[in-house]
Amino acid sequence: MTINEAIKIRHTVRKYKDKAIPQELIEKLNARIDENNKTYALNLKLVTDNSEGVTGLGKLFLAKNVNNYIILAGTATPDLDEKSGYCGADLILYAQTLGLNTWWIGGMYNKKGVQKYLDLANVRINGIIAIGYGQTQGVPHKSKTAAKISQYQGTAPQWFIDGVEALLYAPTSLNKQAFKVVGDGNKVSISYEKGHFAGINLGIGKYHFEIGAGKENFEWVQLSNESNRT
Repeated sequence: MTINEAIKIRHTVRKYKDKAIPQELIEKLNARIDENNKTYALNLKLVTDNSEGVTGLGKLFLAKNVNNYIILAGTATPDLDEKSGYCGADLILYAQTLGLNTWWIGGMYNKKGVQKYLDLANVRINGIIAIGYGQTQGVPHKSKTAAKISQYQGTAPQWFIDGVEALLYAPTSLNKQAFKVVGDGNKVSISYEKGHFAGINLGIGKYHFEIGAGKENFEWVQLSNESNRT
């Protein structure tokens, strides 16, 4: 399964089987995490066989058997949220290609419970990604139309259409999908409405669009009136 294929079948899963992730897959996940850490100067970390990632409230009402998770963390820089979203998107889709399910947890994670596994000072945690074998494969989220979130100057090329399609599969907080993508020639800008998780959602969206469109087909540009950070 490719990342592009994983985009269309990956859904949020909150309840997991009491089944360990094989060592072979753990090694593959850690290799992918190391690659993201080196490329984007982050401190992402996989924690296995541990149930401290989710708050008591989360365990009571939503989660079951969340015993493995990836901590999203890094030095508090202006682009940390966006990098966390971008790399987190890469990891949840890579996990899907390995036959694993995921749940992006931005608000119901146990910060004190996961902080000790970083063993680093001056890092900020941006949530966790639960990972494992789901009791189900999840269900598709409701989606906006391409016309609601995108605009192209002239006739849109196929790569832009494909990029927007992939973007509509992206997980966002409260499933708001508050993206605005504008294309002109091979230049594309993307923004996300202001809010607490805006930077993370923006990073997730950029990753999805790049996978669908192909990075070789366009370049990102920043419009002067865009404000993408929280």
